Amino acid sequence: MKIISFAVPCYNSAEYMRKCVDSLLSGGEDVEVIIVNDGSKDGTLEIARGYAEKYPDIVKVIDKENGGHGSGVNAGLKEATGLYYKVVDSDDWLDTEALKELLKTIKAHLSAGTLPDLYVTNFIYDRVWDNTHYVSSYEKKMPQGRIFGWNEVDRFKFSQMLLMHALMYKREKLLESGTVLPEHTFYVDNIYAYKPLPFMKTLFYLNVNLYHYFIGRIDQSVNINNMVARYEQQQLVMREMIDSYTWNEIKKLPKGLKRYMWHSLEVIMLNTLFFTCADYSDERKENLKTLWRHIKVRDKKLYKKLRHCSYATAVNYLGWRLRGYVMTKGYYLLCKKIKLG
Repeated sequence: MKIISFAVPCYNSAEYMRKCVDSLLSGGEDVEVIIVNDGSKDGTLEIARGYAEKYPDIVKVIDKENGGHGSGVNAGLKEATGLYYKVVDSDDWLDTEALKELLKTIKAHLSAGTLPDLYVTNFIYDRVWDNTHYVSSYEKKMPQGRIFGWNEVDRFKFSQMLLMHALMYKREKLLESGTVLPEHTFYVDNIYAYKPLPFMKTLFYLNVNLYHYFIGRIDQSVNINNMVARYEQQQLVMREMIDSYTWNEIKKLPKGLKRYMWHSLEVIMLNTLFFTCADYSDERKENLKTLWRHIKVRDKKLYKKLRHCSYATAVNYLGWRLRGYVMTKGYYLLCKKIKLG
């Protein structure tokens, strides 16, 4: 039995994927590593097949046409057999000792018959531009050393989120949530870190620095110029999040989860507004109106909350008037400073 299934979506990852895969292999026979080649044009597939030949009981390879990051996550989940499912991007990696501690913890819970639905661990921002490292920790937000429910999760500050890098879902619960990420779309990790959460009734926070999140390649989706250019992708993801749950459904969730779901919607909506308003055009302005109309038709209560929250009101008013790139760049730099990205 595999304890963890790691999915590694890869697109032209030949230069750096070995560091990622090698870190996952430190889990030994307790893990399976599913390398998803998403239509790469370099040596990614050959490297993946080399790992599968060397570690046939651990490594699987999926070779598919290009469909984007979400497509790779979906494909990995279909093939996964482990108790838990975790996505590790091909330019990121896991800390060996932290992974051993995580496996040890899961085995203890398995032996006691108390497996939680969701494990939360810390992740580290490895930032190329200033050669700094920042740990995103949840020790002030969650109990430690025991399984708990959402009502024991404290309020998050604006600068902190439960990103994909921190989450490891029980596979059967993730499947139950019906989460299928859109293809050929960036920023789908926001959906992955939102839609499954109401299906995760029990949590365990392990205070280890497991995931290393590499930031700095010019082609990364979190590069500011890419985020401005791909504003429609931001809007599509926001729409998917809105369509996942109505405000009435969110209100019925445990207090801590309800509070966090609203926090997530508010932050991602603000990101969407900033990067839409970063460059003026009639098309951008009309697309934003269309998004607001969609939200209003879908859920009037949620529309009112989002449309009239202080952040959204300010950006809607100032964004076009300032021909928002300067404002957006300032926001982006602030996010980097306060560790949002």
